[in-house]
Amino acid sequence: MNFGILSTANINGKFLDGARAAEGIEVLAVASRSSAAAQRYADEQRIPRAYGSYDDLLGDVDVQAIYIPLPNSMHVPWTLRALEAGKHVLCEKPLTRHRADAERVVAAAAQHGLQVSEAFMYRHHPQIARLVELVSGGAVGPLRAVRGHFSFNLPDGENVRLDADLDGGALMDVGCYCLSATRLLAGEPELVTAVSHVGAGGVDTRFAAALSLPGGVLAHFDCGFDFAFRHELEVVGDSGTLLLRDPFHGRAAGIEVRDGNGVRTIEIESADPYRLQAENFAAAVQGRAPLLIGGADMIAQAAAIEALYESAASGRAVAPAVQA
Repeated sequence: MNFGILSTANINGKFLDGARAAEGIEVLAVASRSSAAAQRYADEQRIPRAYGSYDDLLGDVDVQAIYIPLPNSMHVPWTLRALEAGKHVLCEKPLTRHRADAERVVAAAAQHGLQVSEAFMYRHHPQIARLVELVSGGAVGPLRAVRGHFSFNLPDGENVRLDADLDGGALMDVGCYCLSATRLLAGEPELVTAVSHVGAGGVDTRFAAALSLPGGVLAHFDCGFDFAFRHELEVVGDSGTLLLRDPFHGRAAGIEVRDGNGVRTIEIESADPYRLQAENFAAAVQGRAPLLIGGADMIAQAAAIEALYESAASGRAVAPAVQA
């Protein structure tokens, strides 16, 4: 299966490494806003074809799928254009902060008989599959709470993550991982409450949320752009806890179990989640497997993000528009 990439974003390197390690996938083309920039990047990355516009790449009949690493505000418009051009789409997270836009994307994919998926690569790592297995198997008893955090220090004031016009913000960039993991483990939020600090660029540079989930499960997470680097995910049951110290990159995979028997670590095999993501997407396109992250998941994620932003702006609890 041949991929084309819209833009020469830094995250492309991880996608390229994963796609090239996957069997049966080739990155055939890349597009930038100028022919010179596209050709320079294609030469550096050994990509056979270069295009000076995104539309030109979408017109390449040999490209079956598009990877979209563009700024957040451009995800939905270019996903829709790619689908209209007959291409399957793997779009970087987050797809959108608006439930209605996610619904438009899913409807367009269905109309054209194409696959579309949100690129939460961490979901493809074996440690997440093992975590879900442990929780569903009652390893720490019935689920009671989920706690997460993901932050880093972003001193570059010109970074696109700090641009409100491009849908930047800490929740969109890193908090969405905590939200995604919470939903995976505990279901769709019934009620959310959030607070944020908005920086000079007009985006949330600090964001914290509390969520009420089915069965009385509680969750909370925080994220930020002016914190020390930190990322953890903790699952709390009535008889123990599960802790992931590297939940979203998976470079130091492992699950720490704390229960009545003490503390032990479940070792997890090393894996490239970008490769696994590419393989799952290709298998779905070829009808060999379902998408790990499909339309319903993308809509529910967008609905929860929308509710969180509404809560932070209004100062009240909000029920997401999509619930289980």
